Amino acid sequence: GRLGIVRSGHAGAARDDALSSAADVLPSYRRVFFPAFGSMKIYRRYIAREVFGAVLLVLLAFLALFAFFDMLGEINNVGQGGYRLQHAFGFVLLRVPGRVYELMPIAVLIGTLYALSTLARHSEITVLRVSGLSSGALLLGLFQVAGAFAVATFLIGEYVAPPAERAANQLRLKERGRMVGQDLRSGLWVKDERSFINVRVVLPDTRLRGIRIYEFDQSARLHSVTEAEAGEYVVPDSWRLTGVVKTILNAERSEVQKMPEILWRSALNPDILAVLMVSPDRMSLRHLSTYTRHLSENRQTTNRYDIAFWKKVVYPLAAFVMVALALPFGGTHYRGDGVGLKIFAGVMTGVLFHMLNGLFSNLGAINSWSPVLSAVTPSALFLLAAMVMIWWVERR
Repeated sequence: GRLGIVRSGHAGAARDDALSSAADVLPSYRRVFFPAFGSMKIYRRYIAREVFGAVLLVLLAFLALFAFFDMLGEINNVGQGGYRLQHAFGFVLLRVPGRVYELMPIAVLIGTLYALSTLARHSEITVLRVSGLSSGALLLGLFQVAGAFAVATFLIGEYVAPPAERAANQLRLKERGRMVGQDLRSGLWVKDERSFINVRVVLPDTRLRGIRIYEFDQSARLHSVTEAEAGEYVVPDSWRLTGVVKTILNAERSEVQKMPEILWRSALNPDILAVLMVSPDRMSLRHLSTYTRHLSENRQTTNRYDIAFWKKVVYPLAAFVMVALALPFGGTHYRGDGVGLKIFAGVMTGVLFHMLNGLFSNLGAINSWSPVLSAVTPSALFLLAAMVMIWWVERR
């Protein structure tokens, strides 16, 4: 039947022209998107292809920009020790997986905004709407695309970014001739049950230099002090200490023992030492779980690492939030060229999301909030905002 349209000046005529054009091309689009066998997968593949292309393009642009800034920062380190320009390039390249992990939600938001805005500008969204496609069905198709990006984000954040970040730090430390922990006046301190361990220097390959082990008895009295020149990890749970001098403190007298080499069992392991070289946000879930359990067993604060753990769990799901935010902005047809404004809104929304993630993490660590609540709240707030905007657009 005919569509009844109320014209109001130029705006009504423009709306009438848009619907008339959609009605003219509708049969051809029906053949493309809704063939005789009734498959609904073709239009989803079409939208997915557009969104994938736009997101990858935005991600590459962001990576190039951040790599440029990282390179500018590394130029100041060139010339220190054996650190050369090729090492700076290697450091920047090894940090790319971590940048991909950080920037993926923002790239998904801006890429989806751009793809939907382009489709709306070419009246393709209008045609799909006239053909009977609801906002819920369109959102479901976008969620399928977001699922692929969420899986990619999780895999990169769990298996690619942490070892690459560690390798980047090891490269820079090795070539600059510096040691992890050198900036600390007394070195690294670790508590292991009733022992306190002080390590003066941790080498990039997690070998130790200048080790002191203070052992206390059940009455919290110092029982012995063990000093070693070097230590190397022996699988599964021991360290081979060399150049060992052990001082045993008794009530009557002290006893000094000198040994060329001993095996020392401890909960301290390379995975725990690797924490020093990768920030909690860049660590894998396995390393976070290991280190958190170690801190908990030694009655130390774990809130910061608990928050980082749950952020790692929740962060890949931000892709679903981003496509939901993009739908009310990009899926609306405008006669004017509003793509630039939409992209700007997407950039600002992505920056706000990133800032809120960091803010809630810091507030949670300072105020001892629930780690799950601190990690989930930013994504939940943005998802709620997306649902409200979709409802408001539908009412209009």
